[in-house]
Amino acid sequence: MSTTPQIIALVGVGNLGKYICEELLADDRFDVVVISRREQKWLKDHNVNVYMSDYTEESILSILDSSNAAALVSFVNCPHDRYVDIHRSFLNACILSKGCKRFIPSEWAGNIDDYPLLPNFYGTSRQPFREILKESNGIEWTLFNNGWLMDYFLPKDKTYMPPIPDEFSVDPNNWRACIKGTGDEGQAWTCAREIAKAVVELLAAAEWEPTTYVVGEWGTFNKAVRDMETFYGRSLQLSYKSASDIKRDIAEYANQEGSREHEIAYVGEWEIAGGSACPREKTLRQRDKYFSNIKFSTLKELLQLAKEKTFV
Repeated sequence: MSTTPQIIALVGVGNLGKYICEELLADDRFDVVVISRREQKWLKDHNVNVYMSDYTEESILSILDSSNAAALVSFVNCPHDRYVDIHRSFLNACILSKGCKRFIPSEWAGNIDDYPLLPNFYGTSRQPFREILKESNGIEWTLFNNGWLMDYFLPKDKTYMPPIPDEFSVDPNNWRACIKGTGDEGQAWTCAREIAKAVVELLAAAEWEPTTYVVGEWGTFNKAVRDMETFYGRSLQLSYKSASDIKRDIAEYANQEGSREHEIAYVGEWEIAGGSACPREKTLRQRDKYFSNIKFSTLKELLQLAKEKTFV
């Protein structure tokens, strides 16, 4: 007996959002609409129904009601109070809508249970909105986190994720690595395609928890470098940035809030604190609860997959 697909609205679809859009389109349980501020060729090529919006509450509410969306997933990543304003509009639109009563705000980072204010700029963006969520009524929500995107270990032609060599410690395109701290600090990373599969399964789940975690592998950057060098049979050009170097950068760019340098410095602080390493016990419990049918890849497995496929 056929059932009507549940319509999922994706807002601010960027690179990770492309994977989630593809996985939803491939699943008969769902249909997709995208809310965007601008036209994107990728969306046209995938025949996705796109609604243009200025991200105001009125605009989002109109789209949610006219599309009959059941859930809204955000990928809008902007700094500080602008993040709060935009996501408050999304939340209010869901609450006021006829049928969109599930909401996944834009988090997509690490261990917010133990490090809610890291990276530091989360203190003026994510954290204030989390408090707003906690006081909301008539809406089910979860904060979805996945550690680092494992795709950053891949060459740029293998993934939708663009390289971030100054932010991520390993630069596979220029075959070098700048290790933050000692390199033995705990990290976590997850393949973007598998994050997307997990989001699809979560959208099919009967109930959510306030925070949801997935991890492909827990490790360290020192181990990741060894895995990369062993797999490819060549040595990475290594450099290091100590905790005191990062502290100095934070002080230097403290008055340049919103700048790329400011963001990189605070991501380094998050990294050496172990903030990417999603809580193991909770993550594994939720893997059994929500994602038992997904095979999560280790870094070695992803490297092998990328070797065998033209695109991951």
